[in-house]
Amino acid sequence: MSEPLRIGVLGAARISASSLIGPARATGHRVVAVAARDRSRAEAHAAEHGVERVAGSYAELVADPEVEVVYNPLANGLHGPWNLAALAAGKHVLSEKPSASNAEEAAEVREAAGKAGAVFMEAFHYLFHPVTRRLHEILASGEIGELRHVEALVAIPAPPDTDPRWSLPLAGGAVMDLGCYSLHALRMLAPWAGGAPRLVSARGGERAGAPGVDEWLDADLAFPGGATGSARCHMAYDRLEMSCRITGSRGEAFAPNFVLPHTDDRVVVRTPSGERTERLGTRSSYTYQLEAFASRVRGGTALPLDADDAVETMTLIDTAYRAAGFEPRPRVS
Repeated sequence: MSEPLRIGVLGAARISASSLIGPARATGHRVVAVAARDRSRAEAHAAEHGVERVAGSYAELVADPEVEVVYNPLANGLHGPWNLAALAAGKHVLSEKPSASNAEEAAEVREAAGKAGAVFMEAFHYLFHPVTRRLHEILASGEIGELRHVEALVAIPAPPDTDPRWSLPLAGGAVMDLGCYSLHALRMLAPWAGGAPRLVSARGGERAGAPGVDEWLDADLAFPGGATGSARCHMAYDRLEMSCRITGSRGEAFAPNFVLPHTDDRVVVRTPSGERTERLGTRSSYTYQLEAFASRVRGGTALPLDADDAVETMTLIDTAYRAAGFEPRPRVS
C-alpha cells in the first residue's frame, strides 16, 4: 500500500465516525487531527475515535503542516468558506455535499482548487458503491432497453427544529441535505441519456417556522435523448426512503436504498423474462469513496467527481430552488 493519507477533520460531527474515521481505520489511513468550536468536544471526539490529536481551531487545523487532506463535514453554510481556506493552504479537500452554499461560491471553490493544484472532491459516496455502479452497468448493457424515466426519492423523518439543517443562514433545506443526492443521481445518467438533464419544473413546501427553508421539493427534469426524470426530497417524511428506479424501454432496475447501500444492498431487475434480485455487498460506500480519493491523491487515478461536477450540481440546485419559489442559499456572512 502507498503511504497513508494524513487527514484532518473539521468539527466533531457524529457523521465523521461512519463517513471518514471508520473508513480510514479500515483502509489504513491516518486521522491526525480534529478541531471543533468547543475544544472539549474535540477532545472527547478524539478520545472516542482514536484521532491522534486535537487542533486548537479550524484555522489551526487547516494550517497544520502534518495535515495534507482536510475533511469538511461542517454545517452546509460552512462548506464553502472552509473549503476555500483549506485549498488556500494547499490542502487536498474532501467536502461533504454540497460543496458550497450556491453556484457562485462553488465556482470560487473550483477556481481555488485549480490555483492550488489540489484534489477537491464533493463526497457523493453513493457513486462509488457497487449498487450504483451496477445500476449504470445494467443500463449500459441494454438489458432494460433505452432509458425512458428515472425516479429518485431521498426522504427522512424530520430532524429537531434546532437542527442546523433547518437554518437558512447555515444554508439548510431539504434539497441541500437530501435532494442534492436525487439531482446528482439523475445527472450521472447523462452518458445513457444523450447528455445532462435540464430542469423542467419544480415545486416545494416551506418549513413552518423557518422562512425560506424548504421542507420538501419535487423537481421534474428532461434529458436530451427524450427520457424524463423525477428528483424528489423530503426532510419531514413518515419514514426513511432513499430509492432510485430506472425505467427503460424493456424493463427496470430498482435500488431500494442507493444513498446508504450498505444498509440495503439490493438491486431488483425486472424484464419480460422475469425478476431477479442482486445483492452487491454491505461494505460501506464511504470506505469505497475514501479508497478512490486516496488513489487520486497518491496515484493520480481519475475520479468521477471533481470541482467542475460540484459546480454543475450546485447550479442545478439553485435552478430548482428558483423554479420552486425559493431563493438559492445565502453565503455565510
